[in-house]
Amino acid sequence: MPELPEVETIARGVHERVRGDCIVQAWFSGYSEPFKTPPLRQAKGLAGRSVLAVHRTGKHIVCELGPADNEGRCGTSERPEAQWIVHLGMSGRLLVTTPEAPVAAHTHARLSLASGRELRFVDPRRFGRLEFRDLQRGQSFGAPGADPLAIGPEKFAALFRGRRLAIKAALLNQTLLAGVGNIYADESLFHAGIRPRRAAGRLTRAELERLRISLRQVLSHAIQLGGSSVSDYVDANGIRGFFQLEHCVYLRTGEPCRRCQTPIRRIVLAGRGTHFCPHCQR
Repeated sequence: MPELPEVETIARGVHERVRGDCIVQAWFSGYSEPFKTPPLRQAKGLAGRSVLAVHRTGKHIVCELGPADNEGRCGTSERPEAQWIVHLGMSGRLLVTTPEAPVAAHTHARLSLASGRELRFVDPRRFGRLEFRDLQRGQSFGAPGADPLAIGPEKFAALFRGRRLAIKAALLNQTLLAGVGNIYADESLFHAGIRPRRAAGRLTRAELERLRISLRQVLSHAIQLGGSSVSDYVDANGIRGFFQLEHCVYLRTGEPCRRCQTPIRRIVLAGRGTHFCPHCQR
């Protein structure tokens, strides 16, 4: 599943290419799984709206949309009046392309833009979700947990106070930190020198601060390298990321630690494959 760096990379790429463009019409597939909002309602709500901005919230991509007039033409207001929310699920892609480009199998949405380009959502496994929100009728979308790139020391430490669950499981809890997944939990714990099985509530303030800084540094570096392409992830232009080349523990079971040469171990924790160095992490 794409995690924070991959979602951030895609959101930035889409923002750069479609900001200020106008959605002329929208087409959706006949499958029901990808839609939190019925396809006909999405198509009607999207038509004639300008794309004001595209950004990441947790693991979601949020397109901020301007008003549309009664004839489906783009309004000129810079104040968002609607949102199109994309969750990539396990295998989803959000691509900016041209109408002439071959349509991939499992394409579930095609947004035709006034510039002549298309914004396409492709999801072979259909775990992704598409939602339309009219902000005149409801609240804007918000992530359930804190953003790991923005949270400060006090609030970060407070998230884990008194919690008995393993720190790896706590990092994956989206109601605590929104956007962290398996790859970056493993990598951040390695850089912080903390074993994934340790109880979150028993970590010292110094260890938690080390983890907060490591998490922010790992995520930021992964964004710079376009994310991790360990499966079928590509950015908005269809380009793979490069951070997988710098993984220290994730999917390196049995390989020597890049620091101490001890073989990397794999365990199952909270139902997820978990990778760590038994020497560097304590």
